[in-house]
Amino acid sequence: MKIEKNTAVTLRYKVADAAGRLLEESTEPMVYLHGGYGNTFQKIEAALEGQTKGFKTALELAPADAFGLRDESLVQTIPKSQFPPGVKVGGQLRAQGEDGQAQSFTVMKIKGDKVLLDGNHAFAGKTLRFSLVVIDVRAASAEEIAHGHVHGEHGHHH
Repeated sequence: MKIEKNTAVTLRYKVADAAGRLLEESTEPMVYLHGGYGNTFQKIEAALEGQTKGFKTALELAPADAFGLRDESLVQTIPKSQFPPGVKVGGQLRAQGEDGQAQSFTVMKIKGDKVLLDGNHAFAGKTLRFSLVVIDVRAASAEEIAHGHVHGEHGHHH
């Protein structure tokens, strides 16, 4: 079966920086609903369109095509007194943004009574090299298409 709109695509992937240093590798296959649902980057969808099980590719994505440019307005210093005990560098915190959307922050530094938080994705501002292997392609179910994402094993669970 070819990868086309409304197919569920199972991938294994590796992500490296522009110098080739491995940043992330899938331990479990990733499954996404193909066809413009926003479940993976547009340039990855374009590279996989029309391909089949077993297809391998490597592509380089500029920051604008991946996790975006860094937004320095997402870097904040907050009094340590506003955090629960045990806050550590590298920890993840979730807060509600001014727009009401959930926002994740990483604790970057703790200095005295101040905590430096960064709301940017760890890969924001980086050119990334993706190595992809298509493990499986199947027709998506009507429910998956209606919900705009894959259900079941390695996909989204309700």
